[in-house]
Amino acid sequence: MNPTEHFKRWFDHAVEQKVFMPEAVCLATVDGDGRPSARMVLFKGIDGDALTFFTNYGSRKAQQLDGQPVAALVFHWLELERQVRFEGRVERLSAEKSNAYFASRGRGSRLSAWASQQSEPISDRATLERQYAEVEARFEGQEVPRPEFWGGYSLLPDRAEFWQGMPNRFHDRLEYVVGDSGWTERRLQP
Repeated sequence: MNPTEHFKRWFDHAVEQKVFMPEAVCLATVDGDGRPSARMVLFKGIDGDALTFFTNYGSRKAQQLDGQPVAALVFHWLELERQVRFEGRVERLSAEKSNAYFASRGRGSRLSAWASQQSEPISDRATLERQYAEVEARFEGQEVPRPEFWGGYSLLPDRAEFWQGMPNRFHDRLEYVVGDSGWTERRLQP
């Protein structure tokens, strides 16, 4: 089994168990100086063996991903005492895939993507709300297309770890590492 198959089973279980926001994932990136940065994003699916998420291409995370195309994702489902980590290279999704996902979002979320210059400073909340109102008026009565500055990324893992909490902190850990002949699976000590 490869780690994305293992992950699908665990993710589906988290959904079945009604874990709060099972799609919430910590995305860790690094800038050109090697300084790490982490934030929560929403996992939006698996494309082949790659995990996908979406953002504004002008955001800090996107700038870091474009400059250093590697990242880590960490899912933590406290209620299940489970954690999954992925590490690997990152690339932008095609415009077609980004368009398809953008079209599936609610109208308000599509307008928000246009209204916000993510990660850029703004003087106050009223200015941000005014920007949203302007975008809302601009697209009144028409479809909201995906802005070119917004789209998806995929993380193609080369390492993954599955952690299951156990009594007495004697946890169960399973690591996958990809090599020339495919995935190697090994158990790690807690």
